[in-house]
Amino acid sequence: MRLAQFSALFFLLLQLPSLTYCIEAANHEFFMDCDNNANYHVGKPDVDLLEFPLNLEYLEAEFFLWAAFGRGLDSFSPDLAAGGPPPIGARIAKLSPLIKDVIAQFGFQEVGHLRAIKKTIAGFPRPLLNLTAESFGTIMNDAFGHTLEPPFNPYANDINFLLASYVVPYVGLTGYVGANPKLKSPTAKKLAAGLLGVESGQDAVLRTLLYQRAIEKVEPYGIPVAEFTSQISKLRNKLGHQGLKDEGLIVKPKEGAEGKIKGNVLAGNKHSLAYGRTPEEILRIVYGTGKENKSGGFFPKGGDGRIAKSHLGKIKKSEG
Repeated sequence: MRLAQFSALFFLLLQLPSLTYCIEAANHEFFMDCDNNANYHVGKPDVDLLEFPLNLEYLEAEFFLWAAFGRGLDSFSPDLAAGGPPPIGARIAKLSPLIKDVIAQFGFQEVGHLRAIKKTIAGFPRPLLNLTAESFGTIMNDAFGHTLEPPFNPYANDINFLLASYVVPYVGLTGYVGANPKLKSPTAKKLAAGLLGVESGQDAVLRTLLYQRAIEKVEPYGIPVAEFTSQISKLRNKLGHQGLKDEGLIVKPKEGAEGKIKGNVLAGNKHSLAYGRTPEEILRIVYGTGKENKSGGFFPKGGDGRIAKSHLGKIKKSEG
């Protein structure tokens, strides 16, 4: 046998274990990076749970990038948007240098999150997002139970934008906490843990910046910052329909850490552990409808991915 033929045969024999593993994975509906011989697989249930958060990651990426730079994914990473429709009403915010810097960091972090998820699973294109001032204004009106005058504008200044931002990352982090015990593969668990770590950090930064101004009144409404956070949290609890999983910056002392303090810079249960939410709870909140099968709010046409679509009747149960 010629040397070249022997070398080719030897190389093929070396590749057989990897090829066999990839074929076996495909038969079990695993998603694998076979081209790179990566020793991991993600089963179908994990794919669904990793796919769902893309909805929130797209929302955060566009909101933060537009606020800081006046442009979003189509400018910075059009490959990640994958041809999805541009967000409605997103625009640059009037931010001080410090807050703009923080929000810019958040924006690029969200780009990284999108990239990390879509390197692991196929994902989906950016869904239609409603980031208009009116969308956030509706949330604030619902939180207080009456129409604020003038209408709340998230892009008007630092404090308004921080309050609008308070609405978003926390919902995402509760989703990762809720998904974590359901994940099976080490790859999925590692990815979710990494995403949760940074999302939690973003929420902590936002809450700390707001806590510094907790008693400051938001003009022209004359309502303290802490009251805004409390009402927003109450609204999310109401929309989620699963009890207390959200807390403002100031609570009754018996509801604070160890039942001994009213300052609540980080939200947590009686043991100061993060609350978890299911995809259904999250959809009820981000749709603003209190129903996982009725789109609206930030997602006029609903979220994408198997879980979100199943509730909108776009995937037959028989396909599950």
